[in-house]
Amino acid sequence: MREKEMRELFPILSAWYTENKRDLPWRRTKDPYCIWVSEIMLQQTRVEAVKAYYTRFLDALPTVRSLAEAKEETILKLWEGLGYYSRVRNMQTAAKEIVEEYAGHLPADYEKLRKLKGIGPYTAGAISSIAFDLPYAAIDGNVLRVLSRIFADSRDITEEATKKYWKEEVEAALTRENAAVINQGWMEIGALVCLPNGEPKCGICPFRERCAAYQKGCAALYPVKAEKKARTVENLQVVFLTDGRRIAIRKRGKGLLANLWELPNGSADQALPVLLQEWNILDGEITPMRHRKHIFTHVQWEMDCSFVLTNSTENTPFIWLEPDKITEEYALPSAFRAVWKEGLKKLV
Repeated sequence: MREKEMRELFPILSAWYTENKRDLPWRRTKDPYCIWVSEIMLQQTRVEAVKAYYTRFLDALPTVRSLAEAKEETILKLWEGLGYYSRVRNMQTAAKEIVEEYAGHLPADYEKLRKLKGIGPYTAGAISSIAFDLPYAAIDGNVLRVLSRIFADSRDITEEATKKYWKEEVEAALTRENAAVINQGWMEIGALVCLPNGEPKCGICPFRERCAAYQKGCAALYPVKAEKKARTVENLQVVFLTDGRRIAIRKRGKGLLANLWELPNGSADQALPVLLQEWNILDGEITPMRHRKHIFTHVQWEMDCSFVLTNSTENTPFIWLEPDKITEEYALPSAFRAVWKEGLKKLV
């Protein structure tokens, strides 16, 4: 165990964090609900992108109960553009359980938090420590990178065993008095100093005298990660389909972006006129648009895009709405938003 070494690192980290932490809205509260919302939003999303979403979401849904009772269209619209929509769906599922089981208040219990939909070890640790001052670690990629470099540790950080190892090592030295600051300190130093891409800022790191990787001159070799599998590439035809006033959209089925609204699209293996006929678009003036690419975690969409002006709006698999109506009420995933913006310019 590295408990003694951890205890020696904690005062250094705490002092650095107190002096250098960013002023972020979710750091101005101990409300467990607000902290939960921020932690879910921050998963795989940049801090600067989250700020406005966080404020808008809490203005609309200020309590667990309001989230539990909200319509799905409402929560998806509030999440529009953040991506990974399963996050907010899982939040609503968990909110309903919190209302039923805990009278609308997140439980101050790590194991109970872990049982809620969408709350894994990291999020449970963050909520437990930051909101309730419980001595549980919040171990994410940032923290694993910092610890791997400090200890020049060659464990593969993509493996669950490695995450479990570091969770136990950090928790052995945590107390109720330091848990919130230490967890946030690891996250912050990983975001501002011990960077994931490019050279870490070792010259300003408070751990440089204690960092084994820095002392050996090999910080770039850590952390050790297994190579990612290549993404699957899917080729699509995406159509901004309009009658000159209204625009066609439809709800997706199961799978990727399930139940969100989308622009008409289909496989690029089919010629666009064939797709249009399948949709009962019997006439149409076709104008090519920019080719677009959208990258998901495991899938990459290559999109051939077109603007189609038509009079055939009857018996199609779409709903036809004016742009303002779509903008105000329907969640359109970011995969389609660049096509949407370009289409609107042509429509005008």
